[in-house]
Amino acid sequence: MPLLHPGDAFPALSMTTVDGAVHDLSTELAGHFAVVLFYRGSWCPYCNAQLRAFQRASESLAELDTLVVALSVDDEATTKELVDKHKLTFPVGHSADARALHKATGAFVNEDPLYVQSTGFLLDPQGKVLVSVYSSGAIGRLVPEDVTGMIRYVRDHG
Repeated sequence: MPLLHPGDAFPALSMTTVDGAVHDLSTELAGHFAVVLFYRGSWCPYCNAQLRAFQRASESLAELDTLVVALSVDDEATTKELVDKHKLTFPVGHSADARALHKATGAFVNEDPLYVQSTGFLLDPQGKVLVSVYSSGAIGRLVPEDVTGMIRYVRDHG
């Protein structure tokens, strides 16, 4: 799968959250700016820091009508523990199929153990990619300050 570039339509993906809800991302994110984060797992300190940062930025992101979702291969119990630990209020999906995410988005996969490397997408309200950030390891990822700056720029120079 080639990588997703600015202007590409984000693929139809769904995810299940710890409350048992199934989220169709293309439907739920439509009409809003959106951040889609694939994180390596609850064991990754950089992922924990990124998720906490997006939680701390929730007010500034809400002011910009920006939704955030996150997803990993972690099982439901591990994901629930992570959500509770960091008091995450945005949807966090569990039990993702790493190879399916790779096929749909080009996200890099670690084979042993199997997980998706940190990948982030900023989407416009039409579901098109504004920015894609692919990491092949622990570092290199979207941060809330860059997201809010980019959205402000797009809105001002649309």
